[in-house]
This record gives sequence, structure tokens and C-alpha cells, in this order.
Amino acid sequence: MKNFVIVGVLFVIILVAGNALFVVKETERAVMLQFGELVNADIAPGLHVKIPWVNTVRIFDARIQTEDTAPERFLTLEQKALEVDSYAKWRIIDVGQFYVSTRGNTATAGSLLAERINDGLRDQIGARTLQEVVAGERDQLMLDLTAELNEATAADIGIEVIDVRVKRIDLPDDVRSSVYERMITERNREAQQLRSSGEELAIGIRADADRQAVIYEAEAYRDAERTRGEGDATATATYAEAYTKDPEFFAFTRSLNSYRETFNSKGDVLLLDPGSDYFKYLKDGLSQQ
Repeated sequence: MKNFVIVGVLFVIILVAGNALFVVKETERAVMLQFGELVNADIAPGLHVKIPWVNTVRIFDARIQTEDTAPERFLTLEQKALEVDSYAKWRIIDVGQFYVSTRGNTATAGSLLAERINDGLRDQIGARTLQEVVAGERDQLMLDLTAELNEATAADIGIEVIDVRVKRIDLPDDVRSSVYERMITERNREAQQLRSSGEELAIGIRADADRQAVIYEAEAYRDAERTRGEGDATATATYAEAYTKDPEFFAFTRSLNSYRETFNSKGDVLLLDPGSDYFKYLKDGLSQQ
């Protein structure tokens, strides 16, 4: 009988100890409730004691969570519709406020955050043009939205928004065609401007090339004429020098060249006086025979 009592006492001790002790991991945060009322709003990681069946401990994941929001339609500054798909990274920083606001339900916290993200995106996108949202100020938009969300979520929900990012930005089907047509028109206009500028530049280059060609041809003709004149002067001087050395031989060679050029074609007809000096060397040759 005594052994049964001891076993019963040990069982009760173990049961009480099992319900009185609890562990909070480094990646977790916890709150303690007493009959449903919050009595400890932030239990640090480690081994802790509670009153069995009186205190209740709620443990939450303190690591970074991801809230993937559904795509929503927003209007830009020029009233252009965009479909934006975004997500956010967040974590719990005030466990007590988190429990009070969401009753410890992570899905509820994500839903509240998604609503605030959509409201923030609507304000940020509505203050910017389509170009700024898509490319120009996209990063700044995300930074401004993250800072704006953190001003409210920490106090209202007890969470910190680490980052908000846009996964995809699409044009709705009903406005996509008109936007594409306008983009094509703008690109064609830019292309026409580039072609016009290129044609204007090409005309200038061709005109300069033609001008330089005329200058080069004139200079080349001038140099050729100078060279030709110098050659003729040298030839004339050479002929004159040869003539002074042997005038008779010089006259003979000139007459032979003239005979060769004159009687080169059989169809030519030449009317001359047989007694003229032109046939001097021919007559002298015949008389010697």
C-alpha cells in the first residue's frame, strides 16, 4: 500500500512539473495568460515556470514571415490602371500587442498587413506616373511604402515590416492595347527623329567630302600641270642643247619623225610641192642612190 502511495505522489509531482515548466526557443516569443487575461506580454527565450491549470502560455514564431498579397488594380497619377502583385517580409516585435490585435492568429496578422499594403500602394502609385512606377522610382516607392507601414504596424499590430517588394506589374487587358499603340507611336516618332538627324549629318558629311574632292582634284591638276610644264621645259632645253651640238642631225631626226607620222596611214592624202624643203632628205637619199 505504501508503494502505491509513493508512486501516486511521484506521478502527481511529475504531472505538476510537466505542466508548470515550459521552454521558449530562441526563434520564438511567448505571452502568458491567467484565466484568459494577459499577465506577461513578452517572455524571453529559456526555461520558465507557470502555475498549472491557471496560467496558459501562447508561443509564436519570431522568425521572418512572408505575406503574399493577391494582385490588385491601382491607378497612377495620369489615371492609368495597373495590376500589381506584391509581397512583404515581416516579423513580430511586440508580442503583447500582436496577441491583443490578432488573438495570436498569424493569418489574421497577414490579412491586416495585406490591407495596409494595398492602401499604401494605392497612395504611392496614385502619386506617381506610369513611367515612374514601372522604372523611374520603383525602388523609392518600395522604400517609402515600407517606412510608412512601419509607422503604424508596430503600434497597431505589434509587427515590423522588413521589406515590401513588387513581383509583377501588368497592364489590364482593357488598356493594354491602347498603351502599346501609344508606345509604338512614340518609338516611331523617336526613330523618325533619329533618321532625320542621321540624314542631316550624312548630307553634311557628303558635302564636305565633295568639297574636299574638288580641292584635291584641283591641287592634283595644278601639280600635274606644273610637272608637265617642268618636263616640257626640260625636254625643250634638251632638244635645244642637242640642236646646238649638231643642227643638221637634229633636223634630220625631226624630218624622219615627221615622215613617220605623216605617212602612217595609207588613206591620208597630202598635196605638197615636190621641190619643197619637206622632201629634202628624201630627195638627198634618192640622189645618192
